[in-house]
Parts: sequence; C-alpha cells; structure tokens
Amino acid sequence: MPAGRPPGIRSRLTRGAIFAGAFMGPFGGGITVSMLPELGADFGISASAASLSVTAYLVPFAALMLVSGTLGERWGRRRAVIAAYLVYVVASLVAFFATWLPLFLAMRALQGAANAFTTPLLLAVVAGSAKAGALGRSLGWFGSLQAAGQTSAPLIGGLAAEFDWRYAFLGVAVAAGVLAAVGLPPSAPSTTRARPKLRSAWRVHVLRIGVVGGLGWGCVAGLNFLVALRLEDVFGLGAAQRGLLLTALGAAGILTARLIGSAVDRVGPRRCVLAGVVLGALVIAGVGLSPEVWAIGVLWAFGGVASQLVLVGVNALVLRSSRANPAGSTSVVQSFRFTFAALAPVVIMPLYHAQPALAFVAPAALLLLVGPPTLPRDEERPGSGVDGGAAKA
Repeated sequence: MPAGRPPGIRSRLTRGAIFAGAFMGPFGGGITVSMLPELGADFGISASAASLSVTAYLVPFAALMLVSGTLGERWGRRRAVIAAYLVYVVASLVAFFATWLPLFLAMRALQGAANAFTTPLLLAVVAGSAKAGALGRSLGWFGSLQAAGQTSAPLIGGLAAEFDWRYAFLGVAVAAGVLAAVGLPPSAPSTTRARPKLRSAWRVHVLRIGVVGGLGWGCVAGLNFLVALRLEDVFGLGAAQRGLLLTALGAAGILTARLIGSAVDRVGPRRCVLAGVVLGALVIAGVGLSPEVWAIGVLWAFGGVASQLVLVGVNALVLRSSRANPAGSTSVVQSFRFTFAALAPVVIMPLYHAQPALAFVAPAALLLLVGPPTLPRDEERPGSGVDGGAAKA
C-alpha cells in the first residue's frame, strides 16, 4: 500500500469488487435477450435465430466451468479473475464493431469463456470469508448482485436497441474494465497442501445439486428470451418495453436475495431450494398462459424470488460440503446452471413454434417432476458454516 494512503481503503474497494463481479455472468449472458428482433434485423436473420447469441455465450461459459474453478484455484484466484476480465473487455469491443455474424457469435463465445473464470472463484472467496452460521447471508448479498446483472442486462440491451444495439457492448466493456482495474485482494494461503484435483469436484452429491440448480435456473430465469418473444408476438411490445418488463425478475431478486440468504441460514438450504422449485413452476406456467401484460409482469417478479431461492440454496448446499475444492465444486454446479440456460433456446423454440403455451407448461412440469426427487438432503444442520459438512463428504 502506498505511503500516506489511509489503511483499509484498498481492501474495502477490492472486497466491494468481489460482490460487484457477481453481476457480470448474468449481465453478459442476458444482454441480447431483449434486442433479438433488432439484432436479427441487423444481421439479416430472424429473431428466433438471433437467440443463438445467447447460446453462443452460455455454451462455452457452462462447458469451461466444469474445470475453471479447479484451474483457477491452481493458478491463483486473483490472477485468473483479472485475466478473465481483460479478455472480456477485448471480446466486447470486437463484438461492438462486428458486422459479420460468425465473428459476432465468436466474440460472444469468447465472452462466455472468459466469464467462466469469474463466478465460481468469486463464490469461493465469498464463502471462505463468511462467518460461522452466516454463509447464506453472504451468498444472499452475492445473489443480489447477480440479480442486478440479470436486471440491468435486458434494460440496457432494450434501451440501447432503441438507438443501436451495439452501444450495449460498450457498456459491457466498460464494466469489465472497471472490475479488472480494481482487482481482487491477494488470495489467502491454501488450507490444503495438495493442489485440488478435478475429480474432487465431481462427487455424486455435487452433481445432484447441479442438476436441480440447472433446472431451477434454466426453466425460470433462463426463459427470459421466451418471455420477450411472447411480449412481442402477442402484445406487440417494443424493445424498451420488453426490457423494462423483463427487469421485474432481477428487481425482485435484488430486493429479496438478502432475506432469502438469511432464510437459508435459519431453515436450511434444501427447504429453500424446494420452495423455489415449486414457485418457479407456478410462475413460468402462469407467464405462458396469462392474457394480461400486467399479470405477466407480476408473475415474472415472483420468478425473481423463485430463482434466488434456488440459486442461494444450491450455492449454500455445495459450499457447505466442499472444503477441499470449493471453487471447483461450485463451478461444476454453476456449469449445470448455465448449461440448462444455454440449451433452453434450442429445446424450447421448436415447442414455441408448434404450440406457444406448451413452451411454458413443459418446463414447469419438468421442474416439479425432476427437481424434488433429485435434490440431495443436507449433509449437515443449517447454520453449520462453510465446512460444516466436510467431515461427512
């Protein structure tokens, strides 16, 4: 620290950047969802085909997270995260100037690849600094920032599309550049002598949590593109209006994530995840069947609550039971989460073209039929802390 600088300022700034970095994943992945018609028109493709911009980002994002957490632990969390931000800046700027669709999609893929090295490592840092019995609260803070990314993405994307959708990518580049400049605090010394191995993150318990987390996210928040298409096709809403309504999910997530985090500490993550699964199924079915725009907005806000119940709950479940390789285990769960979101456009769009209502009812049924029986039971009592279940793992 330079002489004369008040002690602690840099430390507080970098700690703030840990939580601020939480928004980058959902922000970058969702930046195009409210601009699909405009994006398609610019590249000479349909709005449905333009949804590939979501898939192009999420596929490498999800695939690399199968290993990114473990690799980041080996390379050093701070080094890996800052390098990822810098790559993200470059990819965003190239996407801003791209006039050739394959180049644009390639930059979306590079954005996703870079972002795979941020979210799981940041979660591990948050969990490692959480006080005993307050893991859920810390994850709730993290979740509120992720919800902020979910909220700002369609809003900025929709507003930018009213002028030129490319301006949204300037905003993305600036945000990533600021986070890279602030950086992270130096990684704490490892509590284990051996470097984490990939197989330490691939326990059955972790995989089951990942499946439920993927369903909970992909079948609710991951269908924001589908909601946007229905708002245009059925109600004729413009880009800015679509973006504004889609922010309801993220706004509700911001407002409730901290409360949900406290609930995780009090009643346990498993109960919170199950509540989120049931609520999410009701929300997505209602959004697809509602004949009123205002009702869709209200339901989509409850979707933000459901998404946070699942997101904070599954993060707490996996971090509680993963002492040896927290970032690696978390990255596997996050991989499932974004894999389901990446596959959503590919799987759901044929249903939407065949029967629009079915595209909403089918994910709701899948949530209810698969989620509860797949979710494992807690490996420890609620409030036992990050490592409470490690002895049983």
